[in-house]
Amino acid sequence: MPNISSAAKRLRQSVKRQLINRMRKSRVKTAEANLDYILKAKDAEVEAFLDKFFPAETKAAKEAGKDTDKAFAVATALSKCFSELDKAAKVGVIHGNKADRKKSRLVARVAANG
Repeated sequence: MPNISSAAKRLRQSVKRQLINRMRKSRVKTAEANLDYILKAKDAEVEAFLDKFFPAETKAAKEAGKDTDKAFAVATALSKCFSELDKAAKVGVIHGNKADRKKSRLVARVAANG
């Protein structure tokens, strides 16, 4: 434990930032895992997955009369991945070049799966 009050405050701040940064990294990993699941899932499983994890996007698409098929699910999940990566890079949780590299590899993975 620190003996000086400014060091104690700095410790409190760093612990708080550490939790926030861990949360942001976890969001990126979850978004990537969701995209992987959609790429590997069968068409019947995708509809239920969309309703559970992307309810707002699914509702908006249905109201607009669009199909919520696997292509829509992949596009939605890829967009979410890009958003989370950009947010993490913007605040410095991950390096900007790492975010760009991950986005490029995600697009390549989607293209390889059709």
